[in-house]
Amino acid sequence: MIKDTVPAVESPMSLPRWRSLLFVPAHVPRFVEAAHERGADGVILDLEDSVPQDQKGEARQQLPECVAKVGRKGKSVLVRLNRGLRALAADLDAAVMAGVDALVLPKTDSAEWVSEIANAISELERERNLPQGRIRFLAQIETPGALQRLAAIASAHPRMVAMALGPEDFSAAVGGAPDFDLLLTPNLSVLFAARAAGLIPLGFVGSIGEFSDAHKLRDAAAHARRLGFAGALAIHPTQVAIFNEAFSPSAQEVEWARDVVAAENDAAARGLSAFSLNGKMVDPPVVRRAHEILALASNN
Repeated sequence: MIKDTVPAVESPMSLPRWRSLLFVPAHVPRFVEAAHERGADGVILDLEDSVPQDQKGEARQQLPECVAKVGRKGKSVLVRLNRGLRALAADLDAAVMAGVDALVLPKTDSAEWVSEIANAISELERERNLPQGRIRFLAQIETPGALQRLAAIASAHPRMVAMALGPEDFSAAVGGAPDFDLLLTPNLSVLFAARAAGLIPLGFVGSIGEFSDAHKLRDAAAHARRLGFAGALAIHPTQVAIFNEAFSPSAQEVEWARDVVAAENDAAARGLSAFSLNGKMVDPPVVRRAHEILALASNN
C-alpha cells in the first residue's frame, strides 16, 4: 500500500478541548437547528445508526447546510460515517468539505482501514482545494478484535486525534450487556492506547444510552475523569452539562493547583524539585498535574 504523505496535522499541545460531543441525526432539521445552543464542545452530525437506511441519501444532501448551522458558535463539527464500503464512499463524498473538523470512524478495527480512509480524504482535499490534513479522525472501538490492535490504530495516521469505546456495540459483539464489569477493561485499554499516542481519550465506564438517571451519569463521568478520560460522547442534550462539569476542574482542584504552583516557584528559588505541601510530598509529576488542571480551567 502506498502511504499517504499528509504532514502531521497538529501537535499534541493543540488538541481540541472535547469535554462533550453531542450526536445529532443529520436528517432531522429541528435537532440540527438547536444543536449549537446545547453547550457541547462539539457536535457530531450522524450519518450512521440514528439515520434510517432510506433517509441516508437525504441526510448526505443536507450535510452542507447542517455543517454551517451546527458550527455557528465556533463548535467543533464532526460527521460520523457509515462502515460499509458503498455507504462510506458516499459519506466521504458528502462530508469532506470546509467546516468539518473531524470524521467519526465507527467500528474501527485496523490501522490499514484508517490509512485507506485517510488516503481517500487526501484525494478529495486535493480535488476540492481544501487544506491538506485538516480533517481529523475520532476512531470508535466497537469490536473485541480491535482491542488487540489499539496501539497500531492510535498511531495509524497523523489525522488521528481521539479514540472512544462504543459500549453498546462492543457489548453486543462479545455477547454481553453494557455493564461496569464488562466495560472497565476495554475502556482502560482505549484510554492507555490513546494517551500513549498523544490522542484524546473519550468515554466513561457504562452505557451511553442511560441518560435519564442524571445522578448515575454524573458519578460515571466523574469516575471517568479520575481514570484519565478527557470527555465523552453524548446522545442526548441532557448529558452535555453533566459531561462539561465532570470533565472540568472543580473550584477545589483549581485552588489546590494554584497552591502547588506557588509552592513550586518558592521551591525552585531554593533549588528544590521536590517539596512538602500541607503534609504531602510534591514532586514533578504532581506539579505537572497542577499545571494541567490550571490549563484546563483557563479553557472553560
